[in-house]
Amino acid sequence: MNESIQLPPLRERFFPRARRSVPAARRFTAETLTGWGLGGTARADDVLLCVSELVTNALLHGVPPGRQLRLFLRYDGRLLAVEVHDSGGGTPRIVRDGDEGGRGLLLVAALSDKWGVRERELGKAVWCEFVCGEGGADADRPCPPAR
Repeated sequence: MNESIQLPPLRERFFPRARRSVPAARRFTAETLTGWGLGGTARADDVLLCVSELVTNALLHGVPPGRQLRLFLRYDGRLLAVEVHDSGGGTPRIVRDGDEGGRGLLLVAALSDKWGVRERELGKAVWCEFVCGEGGADADRPCPPAR
């Protein structure tokens, strides 16, 4: 019998300032998506790539030595939200042609339905959202099972 584990609509986890945190965050996200019935969906790969980019950016630019980042995942049956919190300064920006460095936020902007940055008391939260479910005004972007 194939049982789906029903996870709470909000999951979070802290990750250390270490390279191994990127694959660990992807695993945590993949397990969470599966628990929410979204594993193997058309947009699951987009979500996983965005998590990798946001966590990598936080580790490279936002998490001071000795600190951690926090990954939040929320799903209300229609909207899947990803947030990465760090305690570093600075404002993330999309890299333009000719700029040095990665283009992670360009990918996040292209793959997610919405993204942004908000200040926190200490640091910032970089987030993205995916319309991912049945019904609602954005039902043209559902997460049907992948083929």
